[in-house]
Amino acid sequence: MRRTRTLAGIGIATVALFALTACNSGTPSDPGGDGGDGGDAGSSTPWEVATDVSLDGSPTFDAMVERDGVIIGVKEDQPGLGYLDVTSGDRTGFDVDIARWIAASLGFDEDQIEFKPIASANREQAIVNGDIDYYVGTYSINDKRKEQIDFAGPYFVTGQGLLVAKDAPEATKLEDFNGKTVCSATGSTPIQNIKANFPDIKTQEYDLYSACVEDLISGKVDAVTTDQAILIGYAAQYPDDVKVTGGLFTEERYGVGLPKGDDVLRDHINTLFTDGGDVWQQIFDNNLGDSGIQVEQPAVDAY
Repeated sequence: MRRTRTLAGIGIATVALFALTACNSGTPSDPGGDGGDGGDAGSSTPWEVATDVSLDGSPTFDAMVERDGVIIGVKEDQPGLGYLDVTSGDRTGFDVDIARWIAASLGFDEDQIEFKPIASANREQAIVNGDIDYYVGTYSINDKRKEQIDFAGPYFVTGQGLLVAKDAPEATKLEDFNGKTVCSATGSTPIQNIKANFPDIKTQEYDLYSACVEDLISGKVDAVTTDQAILIGYAAQYPDDVKVTGGLFTEERYGVGLPKGDDVLRDHINTLFTDGGDVWQQIFDNNLGDSGIQVEQPAVDAY
């Protein structure tokens, strides 16, 4: 019989697509812009580390226990979501704190977590190979990926958006960029959408979104496209150079990437999300609360 200690506040999740609006405050080292703790190891957190955890039938959890630690795949170039400050070594962001919360629910403290940056194109293979135990990093749930891995969640819903130069005209549709160059991460859902459905748009791809933003600021590309939640973080980081434009062109549902067939671990994480609405909200407020995003926690999809 599987038993876990469920953490923190009870809150029934509600389904919602959310509107993402103009951003203002926040920095990579303080995503909330208000000195919030952001789930940092050296400050108070909205979760506790569980004890006496047992997940019978989860080979992934068994590997964590044997290792006495958890290996989590993340992004580290997305301010407010998954960011590594190379000067201080601090790792911050909404996704990173979701990853920490999951680890705590499994009985692992900060000093037992190894964060491993994985490029978008390599995420499924890293999970399949067992290089990581799970992945939390703006990872859109889709049927193609579910052929190789499983997802818990979603824990966040957003959509494809556009980042342009500060002085560029407002864009209302992707066709506004016909004949122009749009940049995104290799393997990302947004760049695949453009290639498949907008053949008149030129594309540039890099492993990291930050490289796309650098090209945008230097004038080498005309726009960066990815999930609007990510773009808002960059607009906050470079408010004098870039801006978010247009609306949402797709719906993207962020999930936690897991090894295929580990239903026990997936059920544990889904229960954590469903019963932990208060914790989820505090994590959101700490990292993205001052960004102008209006959002409700989405309901999980127990497929």
